[in-house]
Amino acid sequence: MDERSEAGGAAPEGLRFDTDRGASRSFWIASLLLVAIVAWMGSGFVLPGEDAAPQQTEAAAPELPSVLVRRSTAEPVTLRFTAEGQAEPDRDTEIPAEAAGNVVELPVAKGDGVARGDVIARLSSDQAEAALRQAEEEQARAQREFDNASQLLERGIATADRVAEARATLAAAEAQVSSAGRALEDLTIEAPFDGRIERLDVNEGEFVAAGETVARLVDNDPLTVAIQVPQQALNRIQVGQSAEVRFITGQTRSGEVAFVGTAAESATRTFLAEIEVGNPDGEIPAGVSAEVTIPTGDVTAHLVRPSIVSLDPDGRIGVKTVEEGHVVFHPIEVARAEIDGVWVQGLPESAEIITVGQGFVRDGEAVRASAEAEADMAASPATTAEGPGTADVSGGEGDAEETQP
Repeated sequence: MDERSEAGGAAPEGLRFDTDRGASRSFWIASLLLVAIVAWMGSGFVLPGEDAAPQQTEAAAPELPSVLVRRSTAEPVTLRFTAEGQAEPDRDTEIPAEAAGNVVELPVAKGDGVARGDVIARLSSDQAEAALRQAEEEQARAQREFDNASQLLERGIATADRVAEARATLAAAEAQVSSAGRALEDLTIEAPFDGRIERLDVNEGEFVAAGETVARLVDNDPLTVAIQVPQQALNRIQVGQSAEVRFITGQTRSGEVAFVGTAAESATRTFLAEIEVGNPDGEIPAGVSAEVTIPTGDVTAHLVRPSIVSLDPDGRIGVKTVEEGHVVFHPIEVARAEIDGVWVQGLPESAEIITVGQGFVRDGEAVRASAEAEADMAASPATTAEGPGTADVSGGEGDAEETQP
């Protein structure tokens, strides 16, 4: 037992706890470590060292865009005017009957060839022959009266008025004979020119009225090919020029310009031109379509692929070349078009034409040019190869996709 308890029974003192100094040591150590870490992390911003100073580096110069070029030299080329037309017969007419009558003879058939003066049809002539005999009798009577009057006038018995009257009667009778003879001749229908019977509208024994069509006669030698010439090309077409005509049937003939119109069609503003083509055997039918090609002169031009033709900001078509390391845009004019390219004018006599990359460069821009033969080298910044020998130059002026040889 405690001595204080034994000595008088006094109340015990309250419990007292003293802090253990060793228990807080870990807290202070952790706090110091935290402060040290934060100070170390921030030291690079507060006290930057020499190694942290920004280093100034000189920017690399941009590389020039690369293009592929092909040297081209102007060559002589023949300008040609081409137009579509239609073959027309030299002469085409419908033959009418000039007198009425029954058809008693048809010496020809549809499709037969005839010469000028050949008989196509004969009509009945009984009535016409009778009219002719009557007119001839009347003429004979008028002739006797005139002779009698003339003799009596010489004897002094008849007057001059009677002779004049007899002369007028004789003239009327002679006119009647001539008319009856003409009517008899009209009963025989003849071909007015050499040609082919294209249509025969009557049959033997059929009655034909005066003015009714008997047949259609067509002359196909020579043929006339009619074309329309635009007003801007009219000064290139002249009478006498040679022409090549290709018919839709496959035949090809040489011809000559026979006519050039001087008045334009009001609707189309084009001029009629006619090319005469020989057709002695009649092998080429009239009415078929034809393509006419007329040489109109010689010029010097460059043959280029249509894919390298581009537009400038003003909308002019042209071709880009490289001259002294810079791009030059040349406006062009198409002289002639062919399957493998177009002949153009407007370029220098000899030029390095840009064939790949023209859509990414502009007039006056400095470029690095390589010949087309070096197309197997590494792709340049101006072209992105999609496969062996294929360069897509889409975008920019003259968008195109080219395939290199």
